[in-house]
Amino acid sequence: MNPAVPAPDSTTVPATSRPATSRPATSRPGAGRRPASPGGPPPPVGRRRGIAGRVPARLRRVALPYLLILPAVLLELLVHLVPMLIGIGMSFLKLTQFFLRNWSAAPFAGLDNYSVAVDFDGAVGRSLLHSFLVTVAFTVLTVGLSWLFGICGAVLMQGSFRGRAVLRALFLVPYALPVYAGVITWSFLLQRDSGLVNHVLVDQLHLFGERPFWLIGSNSFVSIIVVCVWRSWPFAFLVLMAGLQNIPADLYEAAAIDGAGWGRRLRAVTLPMLRPINQVLVLVLFLWTFNDFNTPYVLFGKSAPHEADLISIHIYQSSFVTWNFGSGSAMSVLLLLFLLLVTAVYLVATSRRRSDA
Repeated sequence: MNPAVPAPDSTTVPATSRPATSRPATSRPGAGRRPASPGGPPPPVGRRRGIAGRVPARLRRVALPYLLILPAVLLELLVHLVPMLIGIGMSFLKLTQFFLRNWSAAPFAGLDNYSVAVDFDGAVGRSLLHSFLVTVAFTVLTVGLSWLFGICGAVLMQGSFRGRAVLRALFLVPYALPVYAGVITWSFLLQRDSGLVNHVLVDQLHLFGERPFWLIGSNSFVSIIVVCVWRSWPFAFLVLMAGLQNIPADLYEAAAIDGAGWGRRLRAVTLPMLRPINQVLVLVLFLWTFNDFNTPYVLFGKSAPHEADLISIHIYQSSFVTWNFGSGSAMSVLLLLFLLLVTAVYLVATSRRRSDA
């Protein structure tokens, strides 16, 4: 006999017949979202809030490089462009020592400062022209000798021999030394009575009958070239040595198999492969040398000899020795225009040569 099964309670509702209680959509995370099907796209996510969510991704990619260089651009404007604009404005004023406290009271000169500077029949224009010619000769000789020493040193240092690393380090010492320390040392060496140069040339080698002056007179031009080449050629050596290391060795091996000697390989392989580097190197050396102020100022002082009157020292004397800042600013603007013109012509000529090649 089966045991008696109790009758279901009338108040008990089966689980299948219970009404589903609804919850607010905010009480469950992800409520109202369509579940992602396997292998399908993920469910949509709400929009990101903030500035990054409102700026399109393409605009962020385009603007990011400009935002990164913005601090450098601001510093460049502050350090270079603003003083340059102030100098251009000063060139249109008769700004002398009488108006230093109040520039607005300085009379307007217009183009008078420029006309005086380019009037080669007058004393100011004639001295400026002489300084310009001296600077051109000085720049051509310094850049040429620096490049020549640099290419010779770089080619010789390409070979593997004992002590090569020590020689490379020694060659870079003049470039690593501070400008003032190196040039002051040269000024001591070139002294007439107590300098080491005259001691070696006159007392030891007996090449001169009497001690020559190296910091005044015609020898001053030779002295400034020697000091500037000593300072500049390690930079050329460093750049050219880096360029030589990027030339494939297969080219030299192929040229050697064809019977090309050392000089032929230099002309046919080394120099053509270094042409892009030489174009940039010559331009940088030209601008640095033409604008060099520290070397002649430390070597000769405030007043350079007539034979070594470089244009940077000449402009300094016109501004801070004669206290004619308007005339000095006009000369600086003319120098800036000349350098911009030479740079533009050089870049156009070299780019056209590359396109023809």
